[in-house]
Amino acid sequence: MEIFYVLTFILALIIGLILVYPTIFLCKKLKVSQTTLHYVEKHSSKSGTPTMGGVIFIVSAILSCFWFFRGEVLTAWLCLLVMVGYGVLGFLDDFIKVRFHQNEGLRPYQKIIGQVGIAIIMALYVFFKVGTSLDFFGVTINLGWFIIPFVMLVYLATTNSVNLTDGLDGLAGGVSLVFLVFFGIILTMTTGQENLALCCFSMVGGLLAFLSANAFPAKIFMGDTGSLALGGFIASVCCLSGKALLLPIIGLMFVLSALSDIIQVLHYKRTKKRIFLMAPLHHHFEQKGVNENRIVVIYIVMTTILGTLCLCLELVF
Repeated sequence: MEIFYVLTFILALIIGLILVYPTIFLCKKLKVSQTTLHYVEKHSSKSGTPTMGGVIFIVSAILSCFWFFRGEVLTAWLCLLVMVGYGVLGFLDDFIKVRFHQNEGLRPYQKIIGQVGIAIIMALYVFFKVGTSLDFFGVTINLGWFIIPFVMLVYLATTNSVNLTDGLDGLAGGVSLVFLVFFGIILTMTTGQENLALCCFSMVGGLLAFLSANAFPAKIFMGDTGSLALGGFIASVCCLSGKALLLPIIGLMFVLSALSDIIQVLHYKRTKKRIFLMAPLHHHFEQKGVNENRIVVIYIVMTTILGTLCLCLELVF
């Protein structure tokens, strides 16, 4: 089975590389471009960059997995289906932004309704089909009925955290790639969920292809089409594998993006003062004068360290 992991990665990478420049060309032709937030002055030069590039790794992952799934495939295909569902929600958000040339797409309550709807379906599936137990470094934790709100929380937190992390060239894609490399390895070495591992490695290939055009200076952005799909995918592989408690550890940089934004909003509403120069956290560092590429590298290195730590602990326990 190990050779399939390599093959699905390679196939997804090839498909992604084939899709990259036609996607950029099509987005430019259709004038599907990003409108930069007016208060992010450092990113004014990025206005007009093609967006919705998330379709590159979404399509690459699905086409690659199609050839290599074996045995029981329902759970793995559900993982990909959820990714598409969140991707469609993100596409609607991006379409409104592009159509009306502004940076506010769907209203917050509209996004939440869509996200909660998918999260409820997945929470019920996990409860009835996957089980109520979570594995944490060899310790089994049975949540019983509480698995339902827990899974819903994981989906809402992850999709929005990845979305918030998507603020610098290559940041969300790079951190997600490293996360999925380690999570895929953990699945192959500690569980029998080979098809979910295949999903991880196919997404790694698709993300690597996407990053060839998204690294600084970005030729295309993933948009909410990509960030919501990516968040939904990561939440799915974690919840469907019973390894969801590893998510906030390996994905600490996602957590910091969300927490910094929440803290900023709550503190400002209470005191009318800001803790960070700008939220999420990567924008704070940017305002402090840290180079964009340096921030991306630090986030990726931190994710690599945490992924290595979790992998070692998984093997020990």
